[in-house]
Amino acid sequence: MSFFDLLTMIGGLALFLYGMNLMGEGLSRLSGGRLERVLEKLTRSPLKAVLVGAGVTAVIQSSSATTVMAVGFVNSGIMRLQQAVGIIMGANIGTTVTSWILGLAGISSDAFWIRMLKPTSFSPILAIGGVAMQLFSRREKHRDLASILMGFALLMFGMDIMSSAVEPLAGVPGFIGLLTRFSHPLLGMLAGLVLTAAIQSSSASVGILQALCMTGAVSYSAAIPIIMGQNIGTCVTALLSGIGASKNAKRTALVHLYFNVIGTALFMAVFYIVNAVRPFPFLGEAATPFGVAAVHSFFNLSATVCLLPFSKLLVRLACLTIPAKDMPEPRSAGAGRPGAFGQPFSGENLTPMRIWRR
Repeated sequence: MSFFDLLTMIGGLALFLYGMNLMGEGLSRLSGGRLERVLEKLTRSPLKAVLVGAGVTAVIQSSSATTVMAVGFVNSGIMRLQQAVGIIMGANIGTTVTSWILGLAGISSDAFWIRMLKPTSFSPILAIGGVAMQLFSRREKHRDLASILMGFALLMFGMDIMSSAVEPLAGVPGFIGLLTRFSHPLLGMLAGLVLTAAIQSSSASVGILQALCMTGAVSYSAAIPIIMGQNIGTCVTALLSGIGASKNAKRTALVHLYFNVIGTALFMAVFYIVNAVRPFPFLGEAATPFGVAAVHSFFNLSATVCLLPFSKLLVRLACLTIPAKDMPEPRSAGAGRPGAFGQPFSGENLTPMRIWRR
């Protein structure tokens, strides 16, 4: 892989990330705040919260944005911590939609309608439509729709550029040897975690993995641990959003982390125990973009099904990690009680320093 191939891949990644950001912003503006109101009202039932989280994330194409939104609602007191758990689980499911869309890039057929399903075929049409609306329409809604279309087109163009740039890697022995090392579960998870934490987007990191899979050099034994690590790495954004927020907001971010860590640990343990007893024949095969999407979806669905009944335990674990300190009693409630130096506890005998100490 030459320097110019690397430059091309970085440029493709830049287009990919910018397209995802542009599309998400356009969808948020077009919704006109309705997504926030939906999150506020339809989260009383855990199952409804999961469905709402999945639906919102599928629309805005960012589980990090949905999770950060949930952290913000908990921080402002609009939503309880227990309500946010379902949204976080649903967000992990909704983000898999992107990987299925990107998986269409691996379709190969000479039939016209099948070829039109490929993102590289219909993305130019979306780009032309978006540019036309942006140039000739003065209505704000049309401009927001134009941002969505152009963002999606840029996302797909970036994916195609990345795929073309990394294609020569399939014949490089050193690259294949590096990916073979990633077949060790812990190394693969670490690689996926670091990549996703760096770019703060699990959808983008899964897209990069799918682009590498198009070379045919990535086996399922290497891809599966990387996908697991990507699910943990996406928690970084929520953890950052909790800095300086209320305790419940920080606990919400921790619930997201605990859900992914516990879900990954359970999935990996069951998967490799079963593989030790009866080896999976597909692990040695080359991973495909659709295969990556299937593993990504299966993990998030199975983790949600297993952990949703224990959502209260996740909340309790987060509360144990960040315990609540004893809150000072109101002054009126303490009137007449002995205060400092045996004096009556009242507003008159409390200096600012004494208030601070209490």
